[in-house]
Amino acid sequence: MSTTTATPVNRLKKDAVGLVGVIFMAVATAAPITAMTGNVPIVISAGNGLGVPAGYLFATAVLTIFSVGYTAMAKHITAAGAFYGYISHGLGQVAGMIAGLLATMAYVVFEASIIGFFAYSAHDTFTSLAGVDIHWLWFAFLGLALNTILAYFDINLTAKVLGVFLVTEILMLGLTATVTLFHGGGPDGLMAETLNPAGAFTVTGMDVGAVGLGLFMCFWSWVGFESTAMYGEESRNPKKIIPIATLVSVVGIGLFYTFVSWMTVAANGAASPKIAAEKFAGIFFDPTEQLIGPWAVTLFKILILTGSFACAMAFHNCAARYLYAMGRENLIPGTARTLGATHPVHGSPHVAGFVQTAISVILVLAFFFAGMDPYVHMYTLLAVLGTLAILVVQTMCSFSVIGYFHLRRKHPETASLWRTLLAPLIGGLAMAYVILLLFQNQEAAAGAASKTALFTAIPWIVVTLALLGLAAALYLRTRHPARYAIIGRIVLEDTTERDTPTPTPEPTR
Repeated sequence: MSTTTATPVNRLKKDAVGLVGVIFMAVATAAPITAMTGNVPIVISAGNGLGVPAGYLFATAVLTIFSVGYTAMAKHITAAGAFYGYISHGLGQVAGMIAGLLATMAYVVFEASIIGFFAYSAHDTFTSLAGVDIHWLWFAFLGLALNTILAYFDINLTAKVLGVFLVTEILMLGLTATVTLFHGGGPDGLMAETLNPAGAFTVTGMDVGAVGLGLFMCFWSWVGFESTAMYGEESRNPKKIIPIATLVSVVGIGLFYTFVSWMTVAANGAASPKIAAEKFAGIFFDPTEQLIGPWAVTLFKILILTGSFACAMAFHNCAARYLYAMGRENLIPGTARTLGATHPVHGSPHVAGFVQTAISVILVLAFFFAGMDPYVHMYTLLAVLGTLAILVVQTMCSFSVIGYFHLRRKHPETASLWRTLLAPLIGGLAMAYVILLLFQNQEAAAGAASKTALFTAIPWIVVTLALLGLAAALYLRTRHPARYAIIGRIVLEDTTERDTPTPTPEPTR
């Protein structure tokens, strides 16, 4: 591991996970079954209606273009901080520090958000299927405890557990969709016209809807796919694996989302918007019961539960790696030996994992004592907060590709007009557009939670954290240049990049 200081760095376990494992981690973070059952009904009932498959096609195209530049960076920079390291190398340490804080905050709150959904689903499932009424708080604590235990060990263990959950939820979604396809759709046939790209930008099949909300919810369904780069230091041949895993995740998720949403609309027919508004997830459950049987609906509900747990586990690992990546740089003296420590046997960022769990417990308890609902409030509000932050970072990352390859003129053998200039430019502008969609539709996306003080504070939390990162970077540049020089610069030895000479260690004061 290379650094720009004399501070020793604890490494994550090398060669711990292969291509399939990285893909499982990334796709589990995107949580297909949660994204479909949680977002598709909203898009159909309040977004662009029957145009939901077209919306997912559009999002697939945009995110694939974004990934072109993202994977170009992955070929040359391998770091657990991913966005943090990429932006630091492309736009400089000040932008890197801002991105690092925003990305860390996003992944930290994402775990608590998904744990809220998991706890809500677990309470509902146990009540409806077993007649046992257990308070959601106990399920939240159970989920956090299991995440902590699994993350403590080798990342390969987590990848295997996630793989099992991921395969089962994809099979469930795919089963209903495939049966619908071979059944010829529902009352109005297969409705192939819903795949028309124009449907992404118009409200179809309903009187009232919001195109912006529909598109935003489609993009929201992908949050987490970019986590492939976080596992570069632990993967085999990261220069090759991470670009492949990223593109496979983006395109694979996109085509799957498009197919499932198309078949969901087809199964329910032209009345889909009305059914989604009245029954929400019933738009999935009713066709499943009719075409396959009641047993499949029961299995569907169980897999929503396990799928949300897998998603929370994946975000726990993401958050732990961001905390570890920033901690090992020792920007705050002492953090290299705490947050930046790795387990001597398992090579996991175990201390950062414990810190992440503690933060999640505090967030869960805060919502509990405030009398808020785990789904309506905790899941929704923290998801909107994290999504806003990660979209800002993704936008910065797109422009960092241009800065890295064209302004700093790094690796001319990789640089090209399309891959490192036009694609990142289009991707960055598209990400900025999605941020605009979020601002325009945040009240609708938050639903009942939009009446809370936390909802009003969400944009200000992001702005405050960005300003804090700016102030911290400028302070380090002025008072501690050696620490400033290392911001986002710890990478694997074979992919180390240098923009400035190695500074001499600061004298002991």
